[in-house]
Amino acid sequence: MSELSRPIARAKIGAGGLTTLVRATAEECAAVAARLDVPAVQSLECLFTLNVEDDGVTVHAQGRLRAEMTRVCVVSAEDFQTPVEEEFEICFVPSGQERDDPDPEQIDEVPYDNDTLDLGEAAIEQLGLVMDPYPRIEGAELPDIGDGGEASPFAALARRAGPGNTRH
Repeated sequence: MSELSRPIARAKIGAGGLTTLVRATAEECAAVAARLDVPAVQSLECLFTLNVEDDGVTVHAQGRLRAEMTRVCVVSAEDFQTPVEEEFEICFVPSGQERDDPDPEQIDEVPYDNDTLDLGEAAIEQLGLVMDPYPRIEGAELPDIGDGGEASPFAALARRAGPGNTRH
C-alpha cells in the first residue's frame, strides 16, 4: 500500500473528465519523507485533471504538484526548506499494456490494476522525479581547495625526501 493512497475508479472519470485534488495529511507527509529519504515533507498536494482517451482504458492526466520539504544541502550538510512546484503529464494505462519504447520524449505511463488508478502514488512518484538530486542552500559554495598540490599527502613526502633522496 502506498504512503499516500488515493484510489479512483476509472469509471468515475466519465466522458467529461474529472478534476480532483490529492492532499497529504501530516502522517502521510511523514511517510512520504521516509520513502524519499528526506528529513521532512511539510506539505504535498497535487491537482489532477483526468480524461479518458478514445480507447476507453487509457487515462490522460495533467497534474500540478506543490510541496514544501526539508532537504540536506550537499555543500554545507545543513537542513533547509525548499518549495517544489511542477506541472506534468502522465498517462495511466492498464498494467501490462505499457509501451516498450523507452523514448524520453514520450509521456510517462503509469500502470493501474482492476480499473483503479492511484493518484496518491502518482503524486509521490512525480515528486521523486522532480526532486533536485544535489540540493543546495542558496548561496552555499564549495570550499576552495586550491590546485591540490599541497593538499596531497604525497606532496609532504616529496618535500621530506628532497631532490635526489629517492630509494629504490
